[in-house]
Amino acid sequence: MKKEIELNQFPKAITKVFKAHGGLALWHKMHSLEFKIQKQKGYEVTLTDLRRRKSFIDLPHHSIGYDGTKVWLLNKDTIDYKGNPKFYHNLMFYFFAMPFVLADDGIMYSEAKPLVYEGKEYPGVKITYNSGVGESPDDEYILYYDPNSYQMVWLAYTVTYFSKEKSKTYHFIKYDTWQSVEGLKVPKTLIWFNYEKNLPTTERNRVEFKEVKFLEAPPEAAVFEKPDGATFVD
Repeated sequence: MKKEIELNQFPKAITKVFKAHGGLALWHKMHSLEFKIQKQKGYEVTLTDLRRRKSFIDLPHHSIGYDGTKVWLLNKDTIDYKGNPKFYHNLMFYFFAMPFVLADDGIMYSEAKPLVYEGKEYPGVKITYNSGVGESPDDEYILYYDPNSYQMVWLAYTVTYFSKEKSKTYHFIKYDTWQSVEGLKVPKTLIWFNYEKNLPTTERNRVEFKEVKFLEAPPEAAVFEKPDGATFVD
């Protein structure tokens, strides 16, 4: 009964999307997630505690972690990390964990104008956040789904982390291929698109998720703690 009450909190369309990807009940059974992304100089391996949203990313020259309160960075050698660890520590997890992360607390839903791409129309659900939710509560997302299968196809999103101001510019990701892991349908290949007038145009780059693992047991807590030699990121 508890799950039925929870599902009744969501609009009918996104409830069907969750179901098409394995369902929230199965997602909530999982406590640990790991995946790999191929980079130019090796693999990027991400481990996430799905309950506490702690994260650990192991890269060829660096490690990034989030202990539940602070983000830390470890340089393994003399090569400086070029990105922003606070912005990146959960970025690929969030894109990978669609559509299930759109059932998080503090989210508001509304109907969005459908996306038409190459002659096909995809209905949309717009996602906004209550004030104070996450690092960037002014971010907005639009999930576009196949009207027949209710499988997710596109994600449009704004980025407000750096400007701290609402944006009217949407970036676009096509959820191009999927894989089934422990009964959950999760992304295999994402394609970032160039965009014009808030519509996707041409392919920009691809990311493939490999060796995806879900576990019902939580990961070891120590892996997320700042190791010797690492520094907290302000």
